[in-house]
Amino acid sequence: MDTPKRRTLLRSGAAAALAAAVAACGPGRENAAARRMPSEAQRHARTFMAWPPADSQWADWAEEAQGDIARVARVIAGFEPVVLLAAPEEVKRARRACGSGVEVVPVAVDDLWVRDTGPTLVMGPGGSLEGIDFHFNGWGGKQEHRRDEKVARTVLAREGLPRLDAPITAEGGSLEVDGHGTLMVTESSLVNPNRNPGRSRDEIEKALKELLGVSVVIWFKGVRGQDITDYHVDALARFAEDGTVLLSRPHPANGPDVWSRAYDQARGVLKTAANARGRTPEIIDLPEPDPSALGRRGPDFLGSYANFYVVNDAVIVPRFGDRKADRNAVSIIGDLHPGRKVVPVEINTVAEGGGGIHCATQQQPDV
Repeated sequence: MDTPKRRTLLRSGAAAALAAAVAACGPGRENAAARRMPSEAQRHARTFMAWPPADSQWADWAEEAQGDIARVARVIAGFEPVVLLAAPEEVKRARRACGSGVEVVPVAVDDLWVRDTGPTLVMGPGGSLEGIDFHFNGWGGKQEHRRDEKVARTVLAREGLPRLDAPITAEGGSLEVDGHGTLMVTESSLVNPNRNPGRSRDEIEKALKELLGVSVVIWFKGVRGQDITDYHVDALARFAEDGTVLLSRPHPANGPDVWSRAYDQARGVLKTAANARGRTPEIIDLPEPDPSALGRRGPDFLGSYANFYVVNDAVIVPRFGDRKADRNAVSIIGDLHPGRKVVPVEINTVAEGGGGIHCATQQQPDV
């Protein structure tokens, strides 16, 4: 199966000095200290998604990608409101595909990856919502996304929420929080000149702590230049509600490669790490599917069950077609999310594009 070229070069404009940018970010350092990014398991007011237009990077695969997005949107709408962003000329088609249970709104988008293009929503002082604009730049200039560059500010203006102008460039898929002050990230996707030229890890960590209200950052090395995201953490490691870390384990059929080495490195970090509550997290492996059970798949196929999405009273999990691995993932994720229904959803076209359910969603916490 030939893969769609999903994600053409985009400039990554010069950044202002970090100190000046932090000073300009939000209403001030006092309020920044009061911010907190809730865990995904906290109740949501709604989920944002985006409809890949016919003229997107998906090209001949646009209709199949739209089908995956409609399927995921309909499932999530059974648990919480869904707001789907669609280019004005695509609104009618999106409404027909998603049904009356999904709110479709006209917002110009280039693609479906709203986790990265949309705002990251945090709790501000007094429990009010604020949205961080991390200045999406096409994953470090790997593609041109002129409409997607504006999605974060457009959504925040539509919702009437304050916009926090981040002093760094990042994507929502590069951030994983436990809601208790701990953040997991990969160096490859943040300490990278294609996002944050000239910035040290310490400088980036300082900005993340202020923006997200975390006190501990667990850094994994990650993998640079092998996928368009430079290995987002949401394909590698995810928190469960009790602080356990689910770690995506590559299938041994692939043999030792950059992904298995990244897994080994992340596991080594977690074995000695302490979260913000002073605890070393329990590590639970989440085995990836057997490539031989999936049929013909392209090199960008993301077979990571870690790219699940937690919604109100449920967890939406990718289903890839390896029946044994699919059942195992449902069992593991279900055990770690008691009281939530686990719903597997087939997303093979989205996965061919190098992403998953988490990449295609963004939550708004319920205040």
